[in-house]
Amino acid sequence: MTQTRKTESEKGLSAKQIADWLRNNPDFLTRHPELLDGVPAPARELGGGVSDLQQALIEKLRRDLELGRQRQRELIVTSRANLASQTRIHECILTMLGATSFEQLIQTVTTDFAVLLDLDVVTLCVEADGPEPATPHLRGLQIIPAGTVSQLLGDGRPVLLRSQVEGEPEIYGGGAPLVASDALARLSISPNTPPGMIAFGSRRPGKFEAGQAVELLAFLARSLERAIRLWLKLP
Repeated sequence: MTQTRKTESEKGLSAKQIADWLRNNPDFLTRHPELLDGVPAPARELGGGVSDLQQALIEKLRRDLELGRQRQRELIVTSRANLASQTRIHECILTMLGATSFEQLIQTVTTDFAVLLDLDVVTLCVEADGPEPATPHLRGLQIIPAGTVSQLLGDGRPVLLRSQVEGEPEIYGGGAPLVASDALARLSISPNTPPGMIAFGSRRPGKFEAGQAVELLAFLARSLERAIRLWLKLP
């Protein structure tokens, strides 16, 4: 008898039991309309040469609804990613404002930024005053050849994103082999200083790529410009 009961329970509900339950709970599908998404609209026999436009419209509405849901899911994912990026940029700025010396500011930019932004290397680059770059006296500070910023970023572009790149030693120093994708943000510190840029490097190809929003990186670069001007008392 026990075996018989087990067999009957394994069969689950019968079609009649389900139909009876739905009759006794007529609002169930109203409260759970998503259950109808996978149910095909019943075809109607309208005679030879007559198309059932009602069924076609129902199927189109279902496709449009699923497309709308997919776009909504993508928007939520994008919004969460943007919020996470914004939080990280804010943390970078707060850490930068906490520096108690110019040397600590440079150290913060070239070490803490990499951790906060989940990157592999961050460097601060300043163009040389003369034809030959001098040896940098601060760790993480790279002296690059004159004209490099304009050559890479062109005129007026605030940020350059490169999805596939071999890290240049003049930009990343000893960390160049780690870089497979990067972002370069222009630094216009003062009329009295040469052009510069901050370089964000990642070992993951495609971490940065054309089409991504650059406003947050540009804002971080503008904040860094102002911090450097304050410490060096530049106009």
